Amino acid sequence: MSADISARDKDVIRALQDDFPLCEEPFKFLADKIGMSEDEFLERVKALAAQKKIRKMGAVLRHREAGFTANALCAWRVPPDRLDDIADKMSANPAVSHCYDRTPAPNWNYNLYTMIHAKSRAECEKIVASLADECRLDKFQILYTTREWKKTSMRYFAD
Repeated sequence: MSADISARDKDVIRALQDDFPLCEEPFKFLADKIGMSEDEFLERVKALAAQKKIRKMGAVLRHREAGFTANALCAWRVPPDRLDDIADKMSANPAVSHCYDRTPAPNWNYNLYTMIHAKSRAECEKIVASLADECRLDKFQILYTTREWKKTSMRYFAD
């Protein structure tokens, strides 16, 4: 895939991977940093998005610093014919930051996973109970985070 991306577009992607500048003209700042005009920079970003070479730009919330100290991965056993519908419902919940399906493993028959963030374990459990009730599910496991190992996004075309 990297052969499809020009050297200039790689520069744009590298610039977007860094912390977003907190200034009046952040895209101009990023464009200047890599030696191109702001207009060209924005056109390249739009083209990369249109070509589906980049998907999104977004903030990474440091949830612990924001007060969300109870974080749980909830593994759900979902009937395969209801998977898309239930995943849509769960991912719409503002307490759910990630929602994805996986093939069940031997002795671990769960196929949908949600990452839930709350201010306490009791609040996490209320959210899980609400999701279970809304989706009519009774088979799930709550796995609480005990230690955070990484809080960075992927780095592509790193020097």
